Amino acid sequence: MASSLKFLCILGMILLVGVVVDGAGECGRSSPDNEAMKLAPCAGAAQDANAAVPGGCCAQIKRFSQNPKCLCAVLLSDTAKASGVQPEVALTIPKRCNFANRPVGYKCGPYTLP
Repeated sequence: MASSLKFLCILGMILLVGVVVDGAGECGRSSPDNEAMKLAPCAGAAQDANAAVPGGCCAQIKRFSQNPKCLCAVLLSDTAKASGVQPEVALTIPKRCNFANRPVGYKCGPYTLP
């Protein structure tokens, strides 16, 4: 009986550590670079503050706006930088999409979400 209880405790600890490690990143199980790939519709709007923001872009950004830590990590990721994203412009997209519940004032590295 004691060995069964010990086994269950060890198994529980392994599962708990596995869940914590798997979901430890800013964007859960997915890396910010992988998530940045989903923002292809935002390419023009992330480089030019005067460009219209396509609906597909707003739909993708809306997912990230619920998790500003992930949004920042995605917009500041190596993939975003390599594709020419200008963080100070990209961070204006939630406002340009007219999201009422956007994370206003949230600090993204050296930038602040408007």
